[in-house]
Amino acid sequence: MTNGYRYLTRSLPLAVGGFLAATGPALPHVKWFCAFDVAGQPRGLEQVLCDDFEILVTIALLALLGGSVVEASRWGQATVSALDRATAFARANTEIIIRAVCGFFLVSLWNVGGVLLTPELKTDSAVVPWFQLAMAACLVWRRTLPLVGLGIAVLFVTSVASYGPFHLADYPIFLGVGAYLALTGVGRDYFGIRPLDLLRYLTAITLMWASVEKWAYPQWSFPLFEAKPGMTFGFDPEYFMRAAGVVEFALAFALLCTPLVRRISSVLLLATFVSAIVEFGKIDAIGHALIIAALIGFIADDARRPVGVRNLVAVPAGFAACIWIFIGMYYVAHETAFGSFYRTVPVI
Repeated sequence: MTNGYRYLTRSLPLAVGGFLAATGPALPHVKWFCAFDVAGQPRGLEQVLCDDFEILVTIALLALLGGSVVEASRWGQATVSALDRATAFARANTEIIIRAVCGFFLVSLWNVGGVLLTPELKTDSAVVPWFQLAMAACLVWRRTLPLVGLGIAVLFVTSVASYGPFHLADYPIFLGVGAYLALTGVGRDYFGIRPLDLLRYLTAITLMWASVEKWAYPQWSFPLFEAKPGMTFGFDPEYFMRAAGVVEFALAFALLCTPLVRRISSVLLLATFVSAIVEFGKIDAIGHALIIAALIGFIADDARRPVGVRNLVAVPAGFAACIWIFIGMYYVAHETAFGSFYRTVPVI
């Protein structure tokens, strides 16, 4: 028996347990609850791209492939039809749901005061809260939705000016919400892309980027684990964050996949975000309100397309490419912004 095989037989049960456990915890956005240093040195790539990481990614890939195979079956198509029936009300009212939740979000920001878009994006401006309240009022009428989209873009650009583009790379979903509202208000798509699909793509990008952050800065979450040790299910915190990042990345990538896979992924993500609200309270409710509304829309979306053998090639190739692209973009962007890239990177 080779050393590699012995390692696999020892670590695979732990990897499977970690992967499954990581789908259950209510992890909040760590920047809202713990101290963080965006400019600090991230974990070196030799620590991120370890054997545990490879096993976890393999398990995630098998899960995505399994979803594609099931979707192509009669049982999968029956599940899609059942989802269509169960989500008929949400589908008919997706626009209203997103507008209502966006209104809740903006009024909450106005009420809290001193926040641009998320809890850690602070501002001293006395104008911003009233600007947010005016945006909320514009949600009442469909013809004024483009003004809300423009307002979100203004707040996003203001945040970039104050905190830098690297920090705001966490939040492209806001641009997705703004684009959805603006396009819905004028009754148009974006060069053939539906407004809801554009929002879905930017949500996936947001979550994949956040996953890389879990690998690069697992230590940011350690104070949460000290306060709530049960969150890790007994796993080592480093390993747990690695597994949680892989799960989140896989579910985010699934939002780009075939209809049933992305809808099941949306259900799992929705359950995670809602459970985080129960665990961490109103800050998490406000901060994640828009992504929760978006996920409801994705679950209810009944757009279909054929599922064939090509998905068995596209899914693993796309998943592997996205992992490498996002890890590469994160570390290169960090080096560009702060010049603290860990330079003793092994040749892979």
